[in-house]
Amino acid sequence: MGRPDAELVIALAGNPNVGKSSLFNALTGLGVETAHYPGTTREVFTGIARAGERSVGVIDLPGSYGFTGVAEEDVVALRALEDLEPDVVVVVVDPTTLGRTLYLALEAIDLGYRVVLAVNLVDEARRSGLEVDSGALATALGIPVIPTVATQGIGVSDVVDACFRVAEGPVPEPPGYGPDFEALLEPLVSACSEAVCLPCGRSARGAALEMLSVPGGPEQERPAGIDAALRQVRSSMRSHFGESGATHLARERHGLAGLLGEEAVRRKERHWLPRDAWSLTTWPWTGVPLVVLVAAGIFGFLFFFGDLLARGFSSLWGAFASPAITSTITSLVGEGVLSRVLLWGFDAGIEASLSIGLPYILTFYFLIGFLEDTGYLNSLAFLTDRLMHRFGLHGRAIVPMVASAGCNVPALMAAGQLPSKRERVIASTLVLFVPCSARTAVILGAVGHYLGWQPTLLVLGILVAVWLGVGLSLQKMVPGTSRGLVMEMFPFRRPSVKRVAAKAWGQFKEFLFIATPIVIVGSLVLGGLYETGWLVKLSDPLAPVVEGWLGLPAIAGLTLLLGFLRKELSLQLLVALAVATAGFAGAELTELMSATDIVVFAVVNAIMLPCISTMTVYWRRNGLPTTAIALGATVVIALVVGGVLARVLPLIGMGA
Repeated sequence: MGRPDAELVIALAGNPNVGKSSLFNALTGLGVETAHYPGTTREVFTGIARAGERSVGVIDLPGSYGFTGVAEEDVVALRALEDLEPDVVVVVVDPTTLGRTLYLALEAIDLGYRVVLAVNLVDEARRSGLEVDSGALATALGIPVIPTVATQGIGVSDVVDACFRVAEGPVPEPPGYGPDFEALLEPLVSACSEAVCLPCGRSARGAALEMLSVPGGPEQERPAGIDAALRQVRSSMRSHFGESGATHLARERHGLAGLLGEEAVRRKERHWLPRDAWSLTTWPWTGVPLVVLVAAGIFGFLFFFGDLLARGFSSLWGAFASPAITSTITSLVGEGVLSRVLLWGFDAGIEASLSIGLPYILTFYFLIGFLEDTGYLNSLAFLTDRLMHRFGLHGRAIVPMVASAGCNVPALMAAGQLPSKRERVIASTLVLFVPCSARTAVILGAVGHYLGWQPTLLVLGILVAVWLGVGLSLQKMVPGTSRGLVMEMFPFRRPSVKRVAAKAWGQFKEFLFIATPIVIVGSLVLGGLYETGWLVKLSDPLAPVVEGWLGLPAIAGLTLLLGFLRKELSLQLLVALAVATAGFAGAELTELMSATDIVVFAVVNAIMLPCISTMTVYWRRNGLPTTAIALGATVVIALVVGGVLARVLPLIGMGA
């Protein structure tokens, strides 16, 4: 990835969850390039924005708490600054935690970059009783300070205008730290000022502070004068302050950031909700019941509202769309094998795709987006930290698990950000056993829609038990050690229905425009096999396992295998099969399968073989041997659990 080709290039830096990516999206829209830095899991995004007739290149750095730390995101952020050479660094901060997030801005100024400060989320701050004195903060730092609400586009153009002004002006003078520190640092600054080559954009003082920030010895060859000065400064600072120069520099920087943040923020009367909400959601005696309540609310909403939408859509399709499609196809090709095959795809296939996608998948994306927008997922991470430790993980690993309820692919990417290889393997493998929205749609569209809420809860309970068993097993089987992690507590925020709806629709469009054509083609193929008699022949090899062990119709085995393309495809093809074999639109799946069959089918579909996209990402993250073991485990566990259910369910009264 090279430097963006634009008149002005700016880099966006900031701590996690301050709205940096929202500002990037507000500037660049969808024209984005992505690159991984070699040897890391961190991504850097670049895009081009327009400011009137002028072009602006925008670099979105990984969310980090510093530039000179040893964390992977810190290393990648600094490398990107050195490689891509931005004209201005825009540091995005959160006014509710200004005393802490200013640390990154001070570090950017110390390193010698031209800096603009974007105080984002000022609307949320006002609702929390906070007002930021931007003028006073700008005077103290010597840089422009722009209030923004990136999600609404407020202040975005002001940030760009400030960047153009700053790019043409002088580099800001650093605020400076204590006189003793500055005096002891001076020999290293003098040595750096005499060097013939410094990192691009780095001032002599910035280079000195960067070298001092590394707590150990020199990591690269330097001119003898600089190396000697560095050793002298480290020794004198340890002798004077009683701690390393790196530690004291961090202490000075944190102290100044806290002081500036306290002086710039005026606090009005605070509402009780944000503070007490954290207590309610993170204290086990209230947090655990709340998790159960939230999960029950999602389940109830999906079950009742989704079922209502599904039934309404099926009725409308049978009354209007199906007759029109049937009439059009028969008028074009007549009545025969060809017309029946076409009806498999363009009538039964489209109906099956939309009757599952609209009621369940779109609704599910909206609900998960709503929770994410409130900040509840972060309190959930804190609450579940103890549980995650039993799996060799920490609380933040719950975020990929929740994300995987929407889609396993981004969840695997999130799991790849965990600090150790052991944690990444455990978390990414557990992701495979969390039902994504597609598998949830199969459960609700099959078990919930046809059998009711009690069997649906049974299926979900079985999947939770499998997930817990896999997690406990991985903790014992995967070699290595896991690290602890200090989690930051972000404030609750008022969700934006418009933003959540736009995000949910954006995710659903992928299903609509990618999955639906696959379903149509799959339905046409399945219809052709059925109408020509080949379906039974291809199903015969699967009969010993599918019929003999799982008790399902052999053709259900084919649809389970086709779920390798997309998990919801299995149910959609079964529904299409039921419609086509029954001979009328709106036919029930119960025309083809018993209650026990439907439950077994849903459980096996949810556990066995994730979709091809998930499998590909897992392979890239963990390698071929680990992937083969994980996929084999999903097949074995699915067949064992499915076979046991096929024999136990009739004994407890579920229809055979």
